[in-house]
Amino acid sequence: MALRIGIDLGGTKIEAITLDADGREVFRKRVSTPRGDYGGTVSAIAALVQAAGEGTVGIGIPGAMAGEVVKNANSNWLIGRPFKRDLETALRREVRIENDANCFALSEAVDGAGRDAEVVFGVILGTGVGGGISVQKKIVKGVNAIAGEWGHNPLPYESSGPECYCGRKGCIETFLSGPAFERDGRNLDRYHERLARALAGVINILDPQVIVLGGGLSNLPSLYTEVPRIWGSYIFSNTVATRLVPPVYGDASGVRGAAWLWNSGSGS
Repeated sequence: MALRIGIDLGGTKIEAITLDADGREVFRKRVSTPRGDYGGTVSAIAALVQAAGEGTVGIGIPGAMAGEVVKNANSNWLIGRPFKRDLETALRREVRIENDANCFALSEAVDGAGRDAEVVFGVILGTGVGGGISVQKKIVKGVNAIAGEWGHNPLPYESSGPECYCGRKGCIETFLSGPAFERDGRNLDRYHERLARALAGVINILDPQVIVLGGGLSNLPSLYTEVPRIWGSYIFSNTVATRLVPPVYGDASGVRGAAWLWNSGSGS
């Protein structure tokens, strides 16, 4: 039986999952992330993989591989480190590494909410705002490894905005992240409008069949009715067939997508 092992490396926890050939979960375990400890992080992942069994290994990280090293990682102790090489040395097997938002998009494209779609845009609305693109059940990375990073574009039709950690002002993330929602007094009408404008920009460029929302804010039921009602005013088409949907696998989509990296031929 061909097993696929997925690892989701988060800022506070590392989760492992093993899927059988049919995508059924046969193992799951999570441990605390050794924050600030690069060697400890490699060791913790190696121990989880050993416990998960023999199989291919895919890993989702809060950043991206830039050649041999990690860049743009919220877990900043990974930045500049040869993470893939060190893991392969520790595990004595090949691994594939991909951005965690890309893993989310891949999971929902393979056997989740976008399983019948050719083009899927996966959105993370949580502590930050991220995104990933899947076309024909394969991740689109881009030449700069930033495909899908819509959160650091300006929010359309907004004259000004807060400063973002990236050094610019008015980024989508500063309006649509969980902390931004709290700062705005949890104003849902304003959040619906802003999310509709931001996603309209994605649809105008990518035109996906399905947009899947993940992250903590994806649990707000009104997003799925109100945002599509609004976004037509900003989309360059008389009709909009794009569907806005919640994830089938919820918080497990990231770790499942990491396991599916070997199914799609995606990953570093």
